[in-house]
Amino acid sequence: MNNNNNDDILSSGNKGLKKVVVYAVLVALVFVSAMMVVFQVFEYRHDYRDLSAYMREKDDLNAEWGRLLIEQQTFGATAQIGSRAVTQLRMFSPPVAQTVVISLPMTSKQDK
Repeated sequence: MNNNNNDDILSSGNKGLKKVVVYAVLVALVFVSAMMVVFQVFEYRHDYRDLSAYMREKDDLNAEWGRLLIEQQTFGATAQIGSRAVTQLRMFSPPVAQTVVISLPMTSKQDK
């Protein structure tokens, strides 16, 4: 009977130790899980900040692209006007021999 009591005490002691170890492991796992959540939130915010910067850069580049397209159309229209003037209106630049440069006489106001 004395032997049974010792076995009961040892087995209850082992059960208590096993419970403490299981609880300690569970607490450690909860702590690791919480740290992983914190790390994931940090990564999400960092990636979102990068995404926002890239989206702003994309918007700026799209605006610049639009301005460049307008500039290209403007220069294209100038060339088109010149070609239409030559073909439809038969306009041309005179040769140097037919060009006359007129200079205005200096007035007293221009001397000052």
